[in-house]
Amino acid sequence: MHPITLHAIWSSEPKCRHCAVRGSVLFAGLAEADFHHIHQPIRDVNLAPKDLLYRLGEGGRALFTLRCGVIKLVQYLPDGSQRIVRLLKDGDVLGLEALIGQPYQHEAIALTDCEICAIPVEVIERLGRERPGLHRELMARWQQALTEADVWLTQFGTGTARQRVARLLLRLTCVDQDRLPLFCRQDIGAMLGLTTETVSRTIAELRRQGLLRDHGAHIQDCDRETLRRIADGEE
Repeated sequence: MHPITLHAIWSSEPKCRHCAVRGSVLFAGLAEADFHHIHQPIRDVNLAPKDLLYRLGEGGRALFTLRCGVIKLVQYLPDGSQRIVRLLKDGDVLGLEALIGQPYQHEAIALTDCEICAIPVEVIERLGRERPGLHRELMARWQQALTEADVWLTQFGTGTARQRVARLLLRLTCVDQDRLPLFCRQDIGAMLGLTTETVSRTIAELRRQGLLRDHGAHIQDCDRETLRRIADGEE
């Protein structure tokens, strides 16, 4: 990882021209002049699949914007098994708990190659004091995270295995076939609270019925209409 100044992001230098931070709603209300007096650099972080961004319980000194890739947020049950409580994609913000002095509440692990900006808490605090719009957007990000957590609890924590798998495919994979992988069975089980064997049987059944076709590590085609009926308990 290496440092990048906030001014570099804002001034469209080659590496940062298409950065998600630059166009993010989080910073959309800031002008270029707002960055001139911010001298503390952010860090440019690149992760490979399975790399750890931060650990559960680690003291939070930065929040992160995901420029590209997919990251899973993991918590652990008393028996040591893991539950994936949320997935983050391009443009998402994670580690917001650092802004209130709390340790990170999850382990953040890359599922794909990821490009990330790590922004020191002090930078956000200073900009937030001087630009109320940034503070409002941070509150909106908190609400977004809570809403997403509710969705995961209600959609992926209830129903039959077949319903849960159908809902996950519709929400995360079939909708965005070019950008999200067909996750490994262990990860799907950790998202849905199912065993790996149950996930494997369910996906194999969907394949046999012609509702799901994959090519390599990616979804190639889904029968969305039938999957929706399954997700709603109509089949």
